[in-house]
Amino acid sequence: MLTDPEVRAAEPRDEKPYKLADGEGLYLLVTPQGTKLWRAKYRFSGKEKLAAFGAYAPGQARHVSLAKARSDLAELKRSLRQGIDPNAAKQAARQAREDREAGTFERVALEWVAQHRGTWSAAYSKKELRQLEVHVLPVVGAKPLRELNPRDLLDVLKRIENRGLAETAHRVRRSLGAICRYAVATHRADVDASAALKGALAPVVSSHFAAITEPGRVGDLLRALDGYTGSQPVRCALRLAPLLFVRPGELRAARWDEFAFDLAEPAEGGRPKYPEPHWRIPAARMKMGEQHIVPLAPQAVAILRELHGVTGPEGYLFPSVRTRVRCMSENTVNAALRGLDFAKEEMTGHGFRHMASTLLHEQGFRSEWIERQLAHGDRDKVRARYNFAEYLPERRRMMNAWAQYLDGLKRGADVVSIGSGRRA
Repeated sequence: MLTDPEVRAAEPRDEKPYKLADGEGLYLLVTPQGTKLWRAKYRFSGKEKLAAFGAYAPGQARHVSLAKARSDLAELKRSLRQGIDPNAAKQAARQAREDREAGTFERVALEWVAQHRGTWSAAYSKKELRQLEVHVLPVVGAKPLRELNPRDLLDVLKRIENRGLAETAHRVRRSLGAICRYAVATHRADVDASAALKGALAPVVSSHFAAITEPGRVGDLLRALDGYTGSQPVRCALRLAPLLFVRPGELRAARWDEFAFDLAEPAEGGRPKYPEPHWRIPAARMKMGEQHIVPLAPQAVAILRELHGVTGPEGYLFPSVRTRVRCMSENTVNAALRGLDFAKEEMTGHGFRHMASTLLHEQGFRSEWIERQLAHGDRDKVRARYNFAEYLPERRRMMNAWAQYLDGLKRGADVVSIGSGRRA
């Protein structure tokens, strides 16, 4: 049998490795480079096999001493007596460990972020990643996602909520849901553990209608609206809402005879019948009792043409599913948003107005144009009664620029400016 001094004194010989036997199949393999490796021969199912126990390397973190090598040999023999092939068991354990590491929440979450970088703005990607790094990964990042349960995820959310960050908790809940669904789709989880968290958080108390105003999230919202799979009228209402940002009641009660736009593109060389397409909302249907003109960008006209073939040529654009003599319910758009997983604390039908107002102001458009397009009633009443077309050319340019800006967000572009309508 070998002794520690013999193992320590073993030196390379010539250009070939050699063995120093310890007994019972265990030996030290000394390479020409001076590396000393513990090996053990054994037989399983009539076949000779070789087990590796590591390297004799004093002073290094993974050093295996003579005593440890003998202990590993004893463990190997116990496995053999139980009918277990030690190498196969070791390989299975390593594979299980790799599978667990590949399926940790952190691994899946970072994959999910990387998957969306092509469609998110750089700023939103950074914000989403930072949110995970601060609030989620320190708590559950190392855990296999397959083993996470609703209680684990609720613990993450309650930690955030208890710090007074209610809105952040709701944003994290949305991200957890998306990550869990991604894990299921990629076979790293069997069920969406976040599904049981609906309603688990206290609603966010807000003094205004909930709205998404961060550009990256607006892009997510627009793509979700495009992917809506319900009825065509509701899908068109969802897509028109951000382009027109009128009040929900004004949108759902819109009638075809209020619109002026060409139902088809003019023939080559021809002139459009309506070179400045618009929607003229009667005063009787406006909150402030004033007629209101909404310029229609090409993107809005394209949606109206699509809808005209379904609910036109007369009556409501968005009739009730039960009867065409009534418009759709006031809850329809909000219900569709809920179906797209946008909580009422996050986005509402009325929120498209706040979204447009915030981003247009941030882009530098004149407040008078924005407020007039929102049909707010803070102007002189006499002047308002007779000048419903106030700032119309400027508003038309603004609405066209706004539609192009939304297209950029939908594509995932990191849009900074939305054009020539800005304040000098």
